[in-house]
Amino acid sequence: VPSFDIKSELNSHELTNGVDQANRIIQNRFDLKGTGAKITLEEGKLSLVSKEQFQLHQILPILNESLTKRGLDIKSLRPQDIEVTTGQAKQEIFLIEGISKEISKDIIQMVKSSKIKVQVSIQGETIRVNGKKRDDLQNVIELVKSSKIDIPLQFENFRD
Repeated sequence: VPSFDIKSELNSHELTNGVDQANRIIQNRFDLKGTGAKITLEEGKLSLVSKEQFQLHQILPILNESLTKRGLDIKSLRPQDIEVTTGQAKQEIFLIEGISKEISKDIIQMVKSSKIKVQVSIQGETIRVNGKKRDDLQNVIELVKSSKIDIPLQFENFRD
């Protein structure tokens, strides 16, 4: 029975490379040189630190561009509010991985309401789609891609 999985993952290696590349750009950029502006990667989040708030507004597009060049979808970034203290501005960006139960249920409901003859099941943070025809599976992929889901989705383990 043909099947595939729908996942939402970040490539941690490319994420590390993207953050390192953004930090190099920040260190070499004339208007940010010597400001102590940097991006640090922690477990499940990124931290942007700078002396002034306006510098954070300059750092974020650099980070987004570096990650996009590395093939990472910036829909998986959830920027939080900027915290300004004396002499420092900080912004945390949470990294979204995995498909939550609510989004999984939305995807399953969407597939079932489309009347495509497939079986859909939740397996942890992935969704498995089984169908008798390969065309049905490809129709499900197109349906999910065209939906307005605000997390990046990957379609993997396509088996015939």
